[in-house]
Amino acid sequence: MLRLPFTLLLAVTINAGAADFEPGKLKGPKNGPQNEVLVLGTPHLSQLPANFAPAGLGTLNERLAAWRPQAIAIEALSGTQCAFMRQFPHRYQDSIDSYCWDPAPARAATLLDVPAATRQVETMLASWPSAPSAAQRRRLAALFLAAGEPASAVVQWLRLPEAERKSGDGLSAKLVSTLNTLRGKRNETYLIAAPLAARLGLERLHAFDDHTADQPMKDEADHKRYGAALMKAWDNPAGAKRKQQDEAIYARIGSPEGVLAMYQALNAPDQWQLVFDNDFGAALEEPSPQRYGRDYVGYWETRNLRMAANIRELMNVRIGGRILVLVGASHKGYLDAYLDQMHDLRLADAQQVLK
Repeated sequence: MLRLPFTLLLAVTINAGAADFEPGKLKGPKNGPQNEVLVLGTPHLSQLPANFAPAGLGTLNERLAAWRPQAIAIEALSGTQCAFMRQFPHRYQDSIDSYCWDPAPARAATLLDVPAATRQVETMLASWPSAPSAAQRRRLAALFLAAGEPASAVVQWLRLPEAERKSGDGLSAKLVSTLNTLRGKRNETYLIAAPLAARLGLERLHAFDDHTADQPMKDEADHKRYGAALMKAWDNPAGAKRKQQDEAIYARIGSPEGVLAMYQALNAPDQWQLVFDNDFGAALEEPSPQRYGRDYVGYWETRNLRMAANIRELMNVRIGGRILVLVGASHKGYLDAYLDQMHDLRLADAQQVLK
């Protein structure tokens, strides 16, 4: 009889146990309301062709409103994460410039920095009345801007009657102008998430993006080599298929039916393998000596894992609720896969919601 060394036997046993443990199959609880998450992949509306008009989002927004989420999460950086990143400009300056809201004008109006404004937001919402006054909404909007949460400030702005959308209660004339500009911005946060939150009677949006894995390039030459290596990797048959698919989709987005069809196509189950083959799978095999592709994939996986953790944390303050997650379409397959590993979370079928 063949006897394996104890260390090898232990390794085999441990590996077998790890392979058998699949958290996603151990769902619970058996009783009580379930946590439900709908991850909706979206194009970045600012990048759509000119034939797209915001009015075409009407049918999509009707479908999402009918699902009745109790919280809406957006692909944006929170004010608190940006406050953290500002402590390390040597690493994050490019990310701060690209993704963070500048709270300075709101700080000047409210005399509150991000931590102090965030604390006051939480205090106000903890005792928020069922019928807040216009002054309370204006004050909360000002605090959200100072806390680095402009999307939530717009939700409060939209919940005000038109005649009450004016300066006061911490909102300077400059901040009022900013809110009016943001509400019309060609962006999924301001054209889908904020109006939907206001329509459903929600008080805020929840930023779940994460850029703490960002790293600066060594120099401009390194940045160019990195970009060239990835562009070369992405030039593949799957990329050509995606381009052809996008052209067919974009030809129809001048109507509400075409916009809804775009979302149905981008959230179809067959998209995730195509995205991988074109993008992350191709980058993984990218042959540069600097291993640029593997660096990119590592960043992408880290970012998605942290995004998934932020979404999971959001469920814990509204157990048994429904959350809509609005995210760039390339993230959806990863977030679905990561979130489905959670015991106390069920994924809603985007195709069913959108049909």
